[in-house]
Amino acid sequence: MTARPGRPTPRRPPGASSAGPPTASTGETEHEAPHVSKAPEFIKRRRTLHLSWQVGVFIVGLAVIGAGAAMLVLPGPGWVAIFAGLAIWATEFAWAHLALRWTKRKVTEAAQKALDPKVRRRNMILTGTGLVIAGALIGFYLWKYGFTLPWDLKDQ
Repeated sequence: MTARPGRPTPRRPPGASSAGPPTASTGETEHEAPHVSKAPEFIKRRRTLHLSWQVGVFIVGLAVIGAGAAMLVLPGPGWVAIFAGLAIWATEFAWAHLALRWTKRKVTEAAQKALDPKVRRRNMILTGTGLVIAGALIGFYLWKYGFTLPWDLKDQ
């Protein structure tokens, strides 16, 4: 594994293979580098500047997540914005990086489960049943009251 400029090479315990399951000491696989700040080098060299950078990243991520939370009840792509805010945080904070990695894994698992033929068949049966029930209720309403809206009904 080659180190990129400005990035430390992850250490492995003596005798550990370069690929395979996570090691007990690091908990990371070979293709997962430890979390490192994505701030430019000149910012990382000065502690106060780096702390200011992290505060700025936190505020921007919080604003994007707040907008996403608002978009859950308002028109807009709420979950996309929430995940984007988490990705912004993940550029600086290890806990957000872990949360984003967990979220990606769960979304991938859900997508694979949704593509399972048994699950798709079950979902199609449930959707069809729901549509039949809704059609029967609408048909009963139209048979009983005609095209009169519920708030225009007189004492019947």
